[in-house]
Amino acid sequence: MALIGKMVAPFRSLSARLLILTLLFVMLAEVLIFVPSVAFFRLNYLVKKTEFAHLATLSLLASPDNMVSDELREELLFRVGARSVVLHGANSRLLILNEQMPHSIDAEFNLADQNPALLIEHAFMSLMVGPDRIIRIISPIENEPNSSLEVVIDEAPLIDAMYDYAWNIFWLSLIISTLTALLVYLALHWLMVRPMRRLSESMIAFRRAPEDVSTALVPSRRRDEIGVAERELEIMQTRLRSALTQKQHLVALGIAVTKISHDLRNILSTSQIVSDSLSEIKDPKVQKIVPRLMTSIDRAIDLCTQTLKYGRADEREPKKERFLLEPLVNEVKTSVGLRENNGISWQNRIPAGLMLNADRDQFYRILLNLSRNAVQAMEGEGTIEIHAMRAGTRTLIRICDSGPGLPVKAKEHLFEPFSGSARAEGTGLGLSISRELIVAHGGRITLERTGASGTVFCIEMPD
Repeated sequence: MALIGKMVAPFRSLSARLLILTLLFVMLAEVLIFVPSVAFFRLNYLVKKTEFAHLATLSLLASPDNMVSDELREELLFRVGARSVVLHGANSRLLILNEQMPHSIDAEFNLADQNPALLIEHAFMSLMVGPDRIIRIISPIENEPNSSLEVVIDEAPLIDAMYDYAWNIFWLSLIISTLTALLVYLALHWLMVRPMRRLSESMIAFRRAPEDVSTALVPSRRRDEIGVAERELEIMQTRLRSALTQKQHLVALGIAVTKISHDLRNILSTSQIVSDSLSEIKDPKVQKIVPRLMTSIDRAIDLCTQTLKYGRADEREPKKERFLLEPLVNEVKTSVGLRENNGISWQNRIPAGLMLNADRDQFYRILLNLSRNAVQAMEGEGTIEIHAMRAGTRTLIRICDSGPGLPVKAKEHLFEPFSGSARAEGTGLGLSISRELIVAHGGRITLERTGASGTVFCIEMPD
Protein backbone atom coordinates (compact mmCIF):
# COMPACT_ATOMS: atom_id res chain seq x y z
CA MET A 1 0.00 0.00 0.00
CA ALA A 2 2.85 2.38 0.79
CA LEU A 3 4.40 1.73 -2.64
CA ILE A 4 1.10 2.42 -4.38
CA GLY A 5 0.74 5.61 -2.38
CA LYS A 6 4.20 6.76 -3.53
CA MET A 7 3.30 5.97 -7.15
CA VAL A 8 -0.01 7.84 -6.98
CA ALA A 9 1.32 10.80 -5.01
CA PRO A 10 3.25 12.45 -7.92
CA PHE A 11 0.05 12.56 -10.01
CA ARG A 12 -1.63 14.61 -7.29
CA SER A 13 0.73 17.53 -7.77
CA LEU A 14 -0.27 20.57 -9.78
CA SER A 15 2.58 20.04 -12.25
CA ALA A 16 1.57 16.45 -13.06
CA ARG A 17 -2.09 17.33 -13.44
CA LEU A 18 -1.19 20.24 -15.71
CA LEU A 19 0.93 17.97 -17.93
CA ILE A 20 -1.76 15.28 -18.17
CA LEU A 21 -4.53 17.77 -18.94
CA THR A 22 -2.44 19.44 -21.65
CA LEU A 23 -1.78 16.05 -23.27
CA LEU A 24 -5.46 15.15 -23.18
CA PHE A 25 -6.60 18.46 -24.64
CA VAL A 26 -4.06 18.38 -27.47
CA MET A 27 -4.97 14.76 -28.26
CA LEU A 28 -8.65 15.74 -28.31
CA ALA A 29 -7.86 18.50 -30.78
CA GLU A 30 -5.93 16.02 -32.91
CA VAL A 31 -8.89 13.62 -32.89
CA LEU A 32 -11.17 16.39 -34.10
CA ILE A 33 -8.70 17.02 -36.93
CA PHE A 34 -8.21 13.31 -37.62
CA VAL A 35 -11.83 12.56 -38.54
CA PRO A 36 -12.09 14.88 -41.58
CA SER A 37 -8.47 14.24 -42.55
CA VAL A 38 -9.20 10.50 -43.01
CA ALA A 39 -12.25 11.31 -45.12
CA PHE A 40 -10.27 13.63 -47.40
CA PHE A 41 -7.45 11.08 -47.60
CA ARG A 42 -9.97 8.58 -48.96
CA LEU A 43 -11.25 11.16 -51.45
CA ASN A 44 -7.74 11.95 -52.69
CA TYR A 45 -7.00 8.22 -53.00
CA LEU A 46 -10.07 7.68 -55.21
CA VAL A 47 -9.34 10.81 -57.26
CA LYS A 48 -5.83 9.55 -58.00
CA LYS A 49 -7.23 6.17 -59.01
CA THR A 50 -9.54 7.82 -61.54
CA GLU A 51 -6.68 9.99 -62.80
CA PHE A 52 -4.54 6.91 -63.42
CA ALA A 53 -7.51 5.25 -65.15
CA HIS A 54 -7.99 8.33 -67.32
CA LEU A 55 -4.36 8.23 -68.41
CA ALA A 56 -4.72 4.55 -69.28
CA THR A 57 -7.87 5.37 -71.24
CA LEU A 58 -6.09 8.05 -73.25
CA SER A 59 -3.27 5.66 -74.09
CA LEU A 60 -5.79 3.07 -75.36
CA LEU A 61 -7.71 5.61 -77.41
CA ALA A 62 -4.45 6.56 -79.12
CA SER A 63 -3.85 2.95 -80.24
CA PRO A 64 -5.03 1.72 -83.67
CA ASP A 65 -8.68 0.59 -83.57
CA ASN A 66 -8.58 0.99 -79.74
CA MET A 67 -7.29 -2.57 -79.55
CA VAL A 68 -4.54 -3.88 -77.26
CA SER A 69 -3.30 -7.33 -76.39
CA ASP A 70 -4.58 -9.21 -73.37
CA GLU A 71 -1.16 -8.95 -71.72
CA LEU A 72 -1.11 -5.17 -72.10
CA ARG A 73 -4.69 -4.88 -70.86
CA GLU A 74 -3.90 -6.87 -67.73
CA GLU A 75 -0.75 -4.82 -67.18
CA LEU A 76 -2.71 -1.57 -67.42
CA LEU A 77 -5.40 -2.85 -65.08
CA PHE A 78 -2.71 -3.97 -62.61
CA ARG A 79 -0.98 -0.58 -62.75
CA VAL A 80 -4.25 1.29 -62.31
CA GLY A 81 -5.40 -1.14 -59.63
CA ALA A 82 -8.85 -1.53 -61.18
CA ARG A 83 -11.12 -4.32 -62.40
CA SER A 84 -12.68 -2.31 -65.20
CA VAL A 85 -12.64 1.19 -66.68
CA VAL A 86 -15.63 2.58 -68.62
CA LEU A 87 -15.64 5.90 -70.47
CA HIS A 88 -19.03 7.66 -70.62
CA GLY A 89 -19.54 10.23 -73.37
CA ALA A 90 -22.48 12.46 -74.23
CA ASN A 91 -24.32 9.67 -76.08
CA SER A 92 -22.00 6.68 -75.70
CA ARG A 93 -20.58 4.21 -73.20
CA LEU A 94 -17.20 2.68 -74.04
CA LEU A 95 -15.70 -0.24 -72.08
CA ILE A 96 -11.98 0.49 -72.20
CA LEU A 97 -10.48 -2.06 -69.80
CA ASN A 98 -12.15 -5.07 -68.33
CA GLU A 99 -11.18 -8.31 -66.60
CA GLN A 100 -12.24 -11.62 -68.09
CA MET A 101 -13.95 -12.70 -64.85
CA PRO A 102 -17.36 -11.28 -64.03
CA HIS A 103 -17.95 -9.38 -60.77
CA SER A 104 -20.74 -7.72 -58.77
CA ILE A 105 -20.70 -4.17 -57.39
CA ASP A 106 -21.21 -3.69 -53.61
CA ALA A 107 -21.29 0.12 -53.54
CA GLU A 108 -21.12 3.11 -55.83
CA PHE A 109 -19.61 6.55 -55.15
CA ASN A 110 -19.81 9.69 -57.24
CA LEU A 111 -16.79 11.94 -56.77
CA ALA A 112 -18.75 14.92 -58.02
CA ASP A 113 -20.51 14.98 -54.63
CA GLN A 114 -17.94 16.29 -52.11
CA ASN A 115 -20.19 17.06 -49.15
CA PRO A 116 -17.89 16.87 -46.02
CA ALA A 117 -20.45 15.08 -43.89
CA LEU A 118 -21.10 12.54 -46.65
CA LEU A 119 -17.36 12.03 -47.20
CA ILE A 120 -16.86 11.34 -43.43
CA GLU A 121 -19.79 8.91 -43.47
CA HIS A 122 -18.40 7.01 -46.49
CA ALA A 123 -14.88 6.87 -44.96
CA PHE A 124 -15.98 5.36 -41.64
CA MET A 125 -18.41 3.03 -43.39
CA SER A 126 -15.49 1.65 -45.38
CA LEU A 127 -13.53 1.04 -42.16
CA MET A 128 -16.46 -0.64 -40.41
CA VAL A 129 -17.82 -2.80 -43.25
CA GLY A 130 -14.54 -4.53 -44.04
CA PRO A 131 -12.15 -5.05 -46.96
CA ASP A 132 -14.19 -7.51 -49.09
CA ARG A 133 -16.27 -5.00 -51.04
CA ILE A 134 -15.99 -4.12 -54.72
CA ILE A 135 -16.92 -0.50 -55.38
CA ARG A 136 -17.68 1.60 -58.45
CA ILE A 137 -16.27 5.14 -58.69
CA ILE A 138 -17.82 7.67 -61.01
CA SER A 139 -15.66 10.72 -61.63
CA PRO A 140 -16.23 13.69 -63.95
CA ILE A 141 -13.50 14.38 -66.51
CA GLU A 142 -11.89 17.79 -66.28
CA ASN A 143 -12.58 20.12 -69.22
CA GLU A 144 -15.17 17.63 -70.57
CA PRO A 145 -18.45 18.43 -68.80
CA ASN A 146 -20.45 15.82 -70.76
CA SER A 147 -18.02 12.98 -70.09
CA SER A 148 -17.27 10.89 -67.02
CA LEU A 149 -15.15 7.94 -66.03
CA GLU A 150 -16.37 4.80 -64.28
CA VAL A 151 -13.78 2.74 -62.42
CA VAL A 152 -14.43 -0.51 -60.55
CA ILE A 153 -11.87 -1.37 -57.85
CA ASP A 154 -11.37 -3.61 -54.84
CA GLU A 155 -11.76 -1.64 -51.60
CA ALA A 156 -9.17 -3.68 -49.64
CA PRO A 157 -6.10 -1.67 -50.82
CA LEU A 158 -7.98 1.54 -50.00
CA ILE A 159 -8.75 0.34 -46.46
CA ASP A 160 -5.13 -0.73 -45.93
CA ALA A 161 -3.96 2.69 -47.06
CA MET A 162 -6.49 4.36 -44.75
CA TYR A 163 -5.24 2.33 -41.79
CA ASP A 164 -1.62 3.18 -42.61
CA TYR A 165 -2.57 6.84 -42.87
CA ALA A 166 -4.49 6.64 -39.58
CA TRP A 167 -1.50 5.16 -37.75
CA ASN A 168 0.81 7.78 -39.22
CA ILE A 169 -1.61 10.49 -38.12
CA PHE A 170 -1.86 8.91 -34.66
CA TRP A 171 1.91 8.83 -34.07
CA LEU A 172 2.36 12.28 -35.56
CA SER A 173 -0.46 13.60 -33.37
CA LEU A 174 1.06 11.92 -30.33
CA ILE A 175 4.45 13.52 -31.01
CA ILE A 176 2.91 16.93 -31.67
CA SER A 177 0.69 16.72 -28.59
CA THR A 178 3.61 15.62 -26.41
CA LEU A 179 5.84 18.45 -27.63
CA THR A 180 3.01 20.96 -27.30
CA ALA A 181 2.10 19.70 -23.86
CA LEU A 182 5.74 19.82 -22.79
CA LEU A 183 6.16 23.40 -24.00
CA VAL A 184 2.90 24.51 -22.39
CA TYR A 185 3.83 22.63 -19.22
CA LEU A 186 7.27 24.26 -19.04
CA ALA A 187 5.79 27.69 -19.62
CA LEU A 188 3.07 27.29 -17.01
CA HIS A 189 5.49 25.57 -14.63
CA TRP A 190 7.86 28.51 -14.88
CA LEU A 191 5.15 31.17 -14.62
CA MET A 192 2.79 29.58 -12.10
CA VAL A 193 3.80 26.24 -10.56
CA ARG A 194 7.27 27.26 -9.35
CA PRO A 195 6.06 30.46 -7.65
CA MET A 196 3.11 28.60 -6.10
CA ARG A 197 5.49 25.92 -4.84
CA ARG A 198 7.67 28.62 -3.29
CA LEU A 199 4.62 30.05 -1.56
CA SER A 200 3.49 26.66 -0.22
CA GLU A 201 7.01 25.70 0.94
CA SER A 202 7.36 29.04 2.71
CA MET A 203 4.01 28.51 4.46
CA ILE A 204 5.02 25.00 5.58
CA ALA A 205 8.43 26.17 6.81
CA PHE A 206 6.83 29.07 8.69
CA ARG A 207 4.32 26.74 10.31
CA ARG A 208 7.08 24.40 11.48
CA ALA A 209 9.44 27.10 12.75
CA PRO A 210 7.87 30.58 12.86
CA GLU A 211 10.90 32.03 14.66
CA ASP A 212 13.41 30.88 11.99
CA VAL A 213 14.27 33.96 9.93
CA SER A 214 16.20 31.89 7.37
CA THR A 215 12.93 30.43 6.07
CA ALA A 216 11.43 33.85 5.36
CA LEU A 217 10.02 34.31 1.85
CA VAL A 218 11.90 36.74 -0.38
CA PRO A 219 9.28 38.21 -2.75
CA SER A 220 10.08 38.56 -6.44
CA ARG A 221 9.60 41.67 -8.58
CA ARG A 222 6.58 40.30 -10.37
CA ARG A 223 3.67 42.70 -10.82
CA ASP A 224 0.96 40.11 -11.38
CA GLU A 225 -1.30 38.35 -8.87
CA ILE A 226 1.43 35.91 -7.78
CA GLY A 227 3.79 38.79 -7.07
CA VAL A 228 1.12 40.45 -4.93
CA ALA A 229 0.58 37.16 -3.04
CA GLU A 230 4.34 36.82 -2.40
CA ARG A 231 4.64 40.35 -1.00
CA GLU A 232 1.54 40.01 1.17
CA LEU A 233 2.75 36.65 2.54
CA GLU A 234 6.15 38.16 3.37
CA ILE A 235 4.48 41.07 5.23
CA MET A 236 2.21 38.67 7.13
CA GLN A 237 5.13 36.41 8.14
CA THR A 238 7.19 39.40 9.32
CA ARG A 239 4.39 40.76 11.47
CA LEU A 240 3.56 37.34 12.93
CA ARG A 241 7.22 36.63 13.65
CA SER A 242 7.52 39.98 15.45
CA ALA A 243 4.40 39.25 17.49
CA LEU A 244 5.65 35.77 18.37
CA THR A 245 9.02 37.19 19.45
CA GLN A 246 7.33 39.64 21.79
CA LYS A 247 5.19 36.88 23.26
CA GLN A 248 8.22 34.64 23.70
CA HIS A 249 9.98 37.39 25.61
CA LEU A 250 6.98 37.75 27.90
CA VAL A 251 6.72 34.00 28.34
CA ALA A 252 10.45 33.73 29.09
CA LEU A 253 10.11 36.48 31.68
CA GLY A 254 7.16 34.74 33.32
CA ILE A 255 8.95 31.39 33.22
CA ALA A 256 12.07 32.85 34.80
CA VAL A 257 10.01 34.37 37.60
CA THR A 258 8.28 31.02 38.09
CA LYS A 259 11.50 29.08 38.46
CA ILE A 260 13.07 31.66 40.71
CA SER A 261 9.94 31.58 42.84
CA HIS A 262 10.10 27.80 43.05
CA ASP A 263 13.69 27.75 44.30
CA LEU A 264 13.06 30.78 46.51
CA ARG A 265 10.17 28.97 48.11
CA ASN A 266 12.53 26.12 48.99
CA ILE A 267 14.97 28.58 50.56
CA LEU A 268 12.18 30.30 52.49
CA SER A 269 10.99 26.92 53.73
CA THR A 270 14.43 26.41 55.22
CA SER A 271 14.19 29.85 56.82
CA GLN A 272 10.82 28.85 58.20
CA ILE A 273 12.40 25.81 59.87
CA VAL A 274 15.09 28.05 61.39
CA SER A 275 12.36 30.39 62.63
CA ASP A 276 10.64 27.44 64.29
CA SER A 277 13.90 26.70 66.12
CA LEU A 278 14.18 30.34 67.19
CA SER A 279 10.68 30.24 68.61
CA GLU A 280 11.89 27.70 71.20
CA ILE A 281 14.42 30.19 72.62
CA LYS A 282 13.09 31.86 75.80
CA ASP A 283 14.81 35.17 75.19
CA PRO A 284 12.12 37.95 75.29
CA LYS A 285 13.65 39.85 72.38
CA VAL A 286 13.68 36.72 70.26
CA GLN A 287 10.10 35.91 71.22
CA LYS A 288 9.10 39.41 70.12
CA ILE A 289 10.81 39.24 66.73
CA VAL A 290 10.03 35.65 65.76
CA PRO A 291 6.24 36.05 65.14
CA ARG A 292 6.80 38.92 62.72
CA LEU A 293 9.62 37.02 61.05
CA MET A 294 7.44 33.94 60.64
CA THR A 295 4.57 36.03 59.27
CA SER A 296 6.85 37.63 56.69
CA ILE A 297 8.28 34.26 55.67
CA ASP A 298 4.77 32.77 55.36
CA ARG A 299 3.72 35.67 53.15
CA ALA A 300 6.80 35.26 50.97
CA ILE A 301 6.18 31.51 50.62
CA ASP A 302 2.55 32.18 49.69
CA LEU A 303 3.62 34.75 47.11
CA CYS A 304 6.09 32.28 45.58
CA THR A 305 3.39 29.60 45.49
CA GLN A 306 1.01 31.93 43.65
CA THR A 307 3.72 32.86 41.17
CA LEU A 308 4.21 29.19 40.22
CA LYS A 309 1.25 29.25 37.84
CA TYR A 310 3.54 30.47 35.05
CA GLY A 311 5.82 28.51 32.68
CA ARG A 312 9.44 27.49 32.68
CA ALA A 313 12.65 29.22 31.54
CA ASP A 314 15.90 28.18 29.95
CA GLU A 315 18.69 27.57 32.43
CA ARG A 316 22.19 28.97 32.06
CA GLU A 317 24.93 26.72 30.75
CA PRO A 318 26.45 24.52 33.50
CA LYS A 319 29.82 25.67 34.86
CA LYS A 320 31.36 22.29 35.49
CA GLU A 321 33.96 21.64 38.16
CA ARG A 322 35.12 18.63 40.12
CA PHE A 323 33.85 18.50 43.72
CA LEU A 324 33.23 15.98 46.48
CA LEU A 325 29.68 14.67 46.38
CA GLU A 326 29.37 13.56 50.03
CA PRO A 327 29.59 17.09 51.60
CA LEU A 328 27.07 18.39 49.06
CA VAL A 329 24.57 15.71 50.13
CA ASN A 330 25.03 16.79 53.76
CA GLU A 331 24.27 20.39 52.77
CA VAL A 332 21.07 19.18 51.08
CA LYS A 333 20.07 17.42 54.32
CA THR A 334 20.46 20.69 56.24
CA SER A 335 18.44 22.61 53.64
CA VAL A 336 15.64 20.05 53.69
CA GLY A 337 15.36 20.73 57.43
CA LEU A 338 15.64 17.23 58.87
CA ARG A 339 16.53 17.09 62.56
CA GLU A 340 17.73 14.15 64.61
CA ASN A 341 14.50 13.79 66.55
CA ASN A 342 12.04 13.75 63.65
CA GLY A 343 10.57 10.59 62.06
CA ILE A 344 12.55 10.70 58.80
CA SER A 345 15.94 8.99 58.68
CA TRP A 346 18.54 10.43 56.29
CA GLN A 347 21.15 7.94 55.07
CA ASN A 348 24.14 9.40 53.17
CA ARG A 349 25.63 6.36 51.38
CA ILE A 350 28.04 8.35 49.18
CA PRO A 351 31.55 6.83 49.22
CA ALA A 352 34.12 9.15 50.75
CA GLY A 353 36.30 10.79 48.12
CA LEU A 354 33.83 10.29 45.24
CA MET A 355 34.23 13.23 42.88
CA LEU A 356 31.59 14.55 40.47
CA ASN A 357 32.22 16.73 37.43
CA ALA A 358 29.23 19.10 37.29
CA ASP A 359 27.95 22.55 38.19
CA ARG A 360 27.89 22.37 42.01
CA ASP A 361 25.09 24.90 42.49
CA GLN A 362 22.87 23.31 39.85
CA PHE A 363 23.48 19.82 41.21
CA TYR A 364 22.61 21.10 44.67
CA ARG A 365 19.26 22.26 43.25
CA ILE A 366 18.74 18.85 41.64
CA LEU A 367 19.30 16.95 44.88
CA LEU A 368 17.28 19.50 46.88
CA ASN A 369 14.25 19.19 44.61
CA LEU A 370 14.33 15.37 44.64
CA SER A 371 14.95 15.17 48.39
CA ARG A 372 12.20 17.64 49.21
CA ASN A 373 9.77 15.65 47.05
CA ALA A 374 10.76 12.49 48.98
CA VAL A 375 10.27 14.21 52.36
CA GLN A 376 6.85 15.50 51.33
CA ALA A 377 5.84 12.07 50.02
CA MET A 378 6.68 10.30 53.30
CA GLU A 379 4.68 12.81 55.40
CA GLY A 380 7.03 12.85 58.43
CA GLU A 381 8.03 9.20 58.69
CA GLY A 382 10.34 7.02 56.62
CA THR A 383 13.86 6.74 55.25
CA ILE A 384 15.80 8.59 52.56
CA GLU A 385 18.93 6.97 51.20
CA ILE A 386 21.31 8.50 48.64
CA HIS A 387 23.75 6.13 46.95
CA ALA A 388 26.46 6.76 44.33
CA MET A 389 28.79 4.54 42.35
CA ARG A 390 31.04 4.67 39.33
CA ALA A 391 29.96 2.84 36.15
CA GLY A 392 32.63 3.19 33.49
CA THR A 393 32.77 6.83 32.47
CA ARG A 394 29.55 7.72 34.26
CA THR A 395 28.47 8.23 37.84
CA LEU A 396 25.15 6.76 39.02
CA ILE A 397 23.36 8.53 41.88
CA ARG A 398 20.21 6.98 43.36
CA ILE A 399 17.72 8.79 45.60
CA CYS A 400 15.59 6.24 47.43
CA ASP A 401 12.66 6.83 49.76
CA SER A 402 10.28 4.55 51.64
CA GLY A 403 7.18 6.53 50.74
CA PRO A 404 3.89 5.22 49.28
CA GLY A 405 5.05 5.58 45.67
CA LEU A 406 3.89 7.80 42.85
CA PRO A 407 0.23 7.81 41.75
CA VAL A 408 -0.68 6.76 38.21
CA LYS A 409 -1.32 10.32 37.00
CA ALA A 410 2.10 11.46 38.23
CA LYS A 411 3.83 8.55 36.43
CA GLU A 412 2.00 9.32 33.18
CA HIS A 413 3.14 12.97 33.24
CA LEU A 414 6.51 12.49 34.93
CA PHE A 415 8.92 15.44 34.45
CA GLU A 416 6.11 17.57 32.94
CA PRO A 417 5.63 20.93 34.70
CA PHE A 418 2.24 21.48 36.31
CA SER A 419 1.23 17.89 35.45
CA GLY A 420 3.68 15.48 37.11
CA SER A 421 3.12 16.37 40.76
CA ALA A 422 2.23 13.61 43.24
CA ARG A 423 0.41 16.07 45.53
CA ALA A 424 -2.76 17.99 44.79
CA GLU A 425 -1.16 21.29 45.79
CA GLY A 426 2.13 20.56 44.00
CA THR A 427 3.31 22.03 40.71
CA GLY A 428 5.55 19.29 39.37
CA LEU A 429 8.27 21.86 38.68
CA GLY A 430 10.79 20.14 40.98
CA LEU A 431 11.17 17.10 38.71
CA SER A 432 10.91 19.23 35.57
CA ILE A 433 13.68 21.60 36.67
CA SER A 434 15.86 18.71 37.84
CA ARG A 435 15.52 16.89 34.52
CA GLU A 436 16.32 20.06 32.55
CA LEU A 437 19.48 20.65 34.59
CA ILE A 438 20.60 17.02 34.27
CA VAL A 439 20.05 17.00 30.48
CA ALA A 440 22.08 20.23 30.24
CA HIS A 441 24.96 18.30 31.84
CA GLY A 442 24.64 15.54 29.23
CA GLY A 443 23.10 13.13 31.72
CA ARG A 444 19.69 11.67 32.27
CA ILE A 445 17.27 10.86 35.09
CA THR A 446 14.98 7.83 35.16
CA LEU A 447 12.38 6.43 37.50
CA GLU A 448 13.78 3.00 38.37
CA ARG A 449 10.84 1.84 40.46
CA THR A 450 7.93 3.12 42.50
CA GLY A 451 5.33 1.40 44.63
CA ALA A 452 4.22 0.71 48.15
CA SER A 453 7.82 -0.06 49.20
CA GLY A 454 9.08 3.31 48.01
CA THR A 455 10.44 5.21 45.02
CA VAL A 456 13.90 5.23 43.44
CA PHE A 457 15.19 7.86 40.99
CA CYS A 458 18.49 7.21 39.21
CA ILE A 459 20.71 10.00 37.87
CA GLU A 460 23.43 9.23 35.32
CA MET A 461 26.10 11.92 35.09
CA PRO A 462 28.92 11.74 32.53
CA ASP A 463 32.55 12.57 33.25
